[in-house]
Formats: sequence, C-alpha cells, structure tokens
Amino acid sequence: MSQKNETLPLILALFITAGILGGGYWWFTRKQSGNLAQNGSVSTAPISNSNAPNSPPPASGTTFPLLPSVPAGTIVNINGSTSMVQINTALKAKFEARYPGTAIVWQSQGTEKGIAAVLAGSAEIAAISRPLTPQEEAQGLVAIPIAQDAIALVVSKNNPFQRGLTQAQVVGIFTGQITDWSQVGGKNSQIRVLNRPQVSGTHQVFQSLVLNGNNFGTSSNIETMPRDETTGMLQELRRDGIGYATFNQVVDQQTVRVVAVDGLTPESANYPYKRELFYVYKNPPTSGVAAFLGYTTSDEGKGAIAGQ
Repeated sequence: MSQKNETLPLILALFITAGILGGGYWWFTRKQSGNLAQNGSVSTAPISNSNAPNSPPPASGTTFPLLPSVPAGTIVNINGSTSMVQINTALKAKFEARYPGTAIVWQSQGTEKGIAAVLAGSAEIAAISRPLTPQEEAQGLVAIPIAQDAIALVVSKNNPFQRGLTQAQVVGIFTGQITDWSQVGGKNSQIRVLNRPQVSGTHQVFQSLVLNGNNFGTSSNIETMPRDETTGMLQELRRDGIGYATFNQVVDQQTVRVVAVDGLTPESANYPYKRELFYVYKNPPTSGVAAFLGYTTSDEGKGAIAGQ
C-alpha cells in the first residue's frame, strides 16, 4: 500500500477521536454547571438591563408636591371637625388665591360625619381631630397630620371661679364625682358641665386624653350639647358652666376665660391636653386632593395655618 493510502485512515481516526473527546468534555461541564445551579452555587438571576425603565416607587400616600398650577374648575369638598374651621378658612383663601378658578368647599359637621362623607364619596377630604382607627385605615383611609392643637377648658368671665384646676379635679368634674365649685376652691354653687356630643372628635380625644379612657359622668349636672359647635357652647356657659374646645377657637374670645391645668395654659409646651389635627382622604387620592394637600403641607400652607 502506498504512503498516501496509509495516511488518510490515520487522519480520519484522529478527527473521530477529537470529536468524541470534545463531546464528552461538553457533556461533563454542562452536567456540572447544572448541578452547581441546583445547589445554589451559581446565580441564575437575569442580568439587569441598565437601559430598562425604572419601576415607579410604591405610593406612600403621605407626601404631596406643591404644584406650580392647578386646572381651573378644580373643586375640593371638605367635611369634618369644628376644631378645624379656622384652618379650613385660612387654607381655602390662600389656595384659591394661588390657583385662580379653583374652589374649596367645606362643611363642619363633626369628625365622624366627615369620615362617613369621604367613605360615601360626598366629600374628598375629612378634617378630623383624632387619629384614624385601624378599622378606618382598613377601608383605605389615610390621615395626614396638619397641625397640633390643645384642648382648652373654659368658663365664662362672669363665673366667680377664678382659679385653676388640677388634672385630677378635671377628671372628677367631667366624670360626675365633683359637682360643686366649692369642692375645687370656689363658691358654693353647682357646676354645670357642658359636654360635646359623641360624634365630636374633640369629645373622643377628651375622653381618651383627659379622662384616661373613662366614661363621662351621667349625673344631672352634666349636659350634652345637641350639636358639635363651639359658639353655642360658649353662649351656654353663663355663671356656673364649664366646657371644653379647641384652643384656637377660644383664645381670642372676649367672653370666656381659659382655665389653667396644673398651673399651665395651652400656650405652654408642657400643657397636658395637646393633640394632632388631620386631613383624611381615601386612597387613591384624586388630583384635586393631591393639589390641596400639596399646598397644605408646603411651607406656604404651613404659614397660612400658623397665621390663622
């Protein structure tokens, strides 16, 4: 046989051998990679694409930007606590002036009715003077803290009682254990206690904050007002009554006197009866709600609240 004929089979054998070895190596390394991936030693997460759009962050429902403009015709309906009448009034004037053609329409029917109105869709914002309950939050309601306020005890300036009270005496008066002014250092005269209705957020906070969760008294000298209104309560104080209201609503009243508690008045940093006021909306907020809350929580809005 010629040398040429002997070389050809040899070359073919080498090619076949190389193919078998290469295939075996490929099968072995693939099997090992699969085993490593199953054992968690090799990451199988997809490689991120830096050019892909970012997913929007989840809405927290707690912050809103101050908008440069708001469409004319935007109307925001607010209902809720009488404690926030002055805040609502101040923000309405400033918001409508900044954004011509808009309107803030508000009613003061009490915290509970404000919340009910938002849930029913007849109002977009509830002005409330107490925190939301877990049950209310579960219905999609979100509370935004707006301002801090104090609950003030008030008597008529014509009331002979010219002293202050201790926290224990306040509890005694509003739970019916103390019924005469002489029991707290005043003249011998029955104390007429004016209580706000249960739908009032101020009533609920007073019960929690001032009475330590105890119930209001039911003695004959304790009267529950038919409506949650401060003006009517102040008019009913006369010479023997005592009531309570948000401090901002009584601080400039000329006919009543704020009663100090443990020697402190509501202006004091250590005054014991302080609470937060909130605006509440239902998720997701409407564009009008977002615009109004963006203004309310801005420096300009906070200035409007502080200046009212």
